[in-house]
Amino acid sequence: MTDVAVATTSQLAADAARELAAAGGNAVDCALAAALLTMNTEPGVCALAGSSFITVWQAGGDPVTIDGNVAVPGAGLAAAERGLGAVNVSINYGGGIETLVGPGSVSVPGSLAAIECAWKKFGAASWEAIFAPAIRATRDGFPLSAACRYYLGYSGHCIFDRSDDGHNALHQADGSLRDAGSTIVIPHLGDTLEAISREGARLFYEGELGATISDHCRNGDGMLTREDLSSYRAIERQSLVADIGGWSIATNPAPAVGGSILAAMLLSCAEVQPHNWNSETLSQLIQTQRACLDFRMRNLDLAEDIGAEAARLIESARSGRLLNRWMSASTVHTSVVDITGTGCAITASSGYGSGEMPTGTGLWLNNCLGEIELNRRGLDAGPVGSRLPSNMAPSVARGDGAVLAVGSPGADRITTALQQFLINYLLFEMPLEEAIAHPRIHIDTSGEDVRLMAEAGLELPDIDLPVNEFPKPSMYFGGVGAAVYDSATGLASAADPRREGGTCIYEH
Repeated sequence: MTDVAVATTSQLAADAARELAAAGGNAVDCALAAALLTMNTEPGVCALAGSSFITVWQAGGDPVTIDGNVAVPGAGLAAAERGLGAVNVSINYGGGIETLVGPGSVSVPGSLAAIECAWKKFGAASWEAIFAPAIRATRDGFPLSAACRYYLGYSGHCIFDRSDDGHNALHQADGSLRDAGSTIVIPHLGDTLEAISREGARLFYEGELGATISDHCRNGDGMLTREDLSSYRAIERQSLVADIGGWSIATNPAPAVGGSILAAMLLSCAEVQPHNWNSETLSQLIQTQRACLDFRMRNLDLAEDIGAEAARLIESARSGRLLNRWMSASTVHTSVVDITGTGCAITASSGYGSGEMPTGTGLWLNNCLGEIELNRRGLDAGPVGSRLPSNMAPSVARGDGAVLAVGSPGADRITTALQQFLINYLLFEMPLEEAIAHPRIHIDTSGEDVRLMAEAGLELPDIDLPVNEFPKPSMYFGGVGAAVYDSATGLASAADPRREGGTCIYEH
């Protein structure tokens, strides 16, 4: 048995990690069990048939990020068969969102392939043991979280009414949406998870389950084919590493953009002084966010070679050139560390959800092709098999005798939430919980005009941007979850008070 610290999306998921630790699992086993549970018990917010990135850093080894991001579908299809089967919907969530749903919005899911890859490379527990908590929760029923209920209040009808099983799971007999805390049972989901626990990910990608998923999409004019699923592979990548304040931070590398943006933001703030947020340091923080997010919009989102542009961003941040011009929508995350020094961070998303649930599977499919603000290329997003853009940045950091696993949900707020937490914890040396709870800012580039979004309690500088100030901490600003092992002080974990979360420390 290995002592672990866990921070994740719900207490149910934290308890799943504790169960694996008690059974002899390591940090990776615990993280995988918790992540599987969150993917299957956060309806609307996440689902198994989506995307995941997993960063693992073992003591004495090199960090690796397993890319289970969604990919462009359409293998074997003619040009005339592409770009069909999607429906535009508008939801008044987060100030108003337009997205595409339906079979045509579904991209090739990668989460399950990434989970199996991480388990084979780093796991100590059995495959069946990792699935056991999720199977039990989906069969017995799980409470509808407040975050899920909040999102479903906007999307339940226009997105998640597209399948009978999905509608029945989320609504009462009179058609009204179930309340937060209600017990949710999604038909067939427990059976699907048990079948995967027996046969492995091949059932999803090459077997009967995969055929059911792809046939459902193709019958609705979507592009996901059986060949897309059978040819999908998770990719092990060398993590992107940035140094700040005596720590080395390993995060998600290109072709995902989240890790590169985060690294550039941190490198640009590496010398921030003094060790607190006053108007001067906040001004520098605003400048770094503004410069990095502007670079992303102008150079990364539509780049043919994302790796080259990401490298240019990092070099520009290291040299100080990045700031020159400025000087004159749904995710879950799990962080686990253990006392062997292993850190594991897993972030997963299924977009806003396509609303599609193939009959008899219990699996909601992603709408990542339809995330217009992230996938700016549209439904025909590039060569078949290429990875779609992603903000996700699960990270593991090492300092003097310490390992930290951290990540956040929150769309484009992922990188800015992590930037501020890491500065608070690594540079300002705030206690873990204070570093997470401290008020945040975010430069919003989603509309026609750039705006500064800010939580109350900050000494904001005079700036040339309109300011939207939130009167209290808001889930808009992400939901950082962090776990740390320090050889001097032991294990600790904390979840963001802006969102429901779960933590546990297991010491045998």
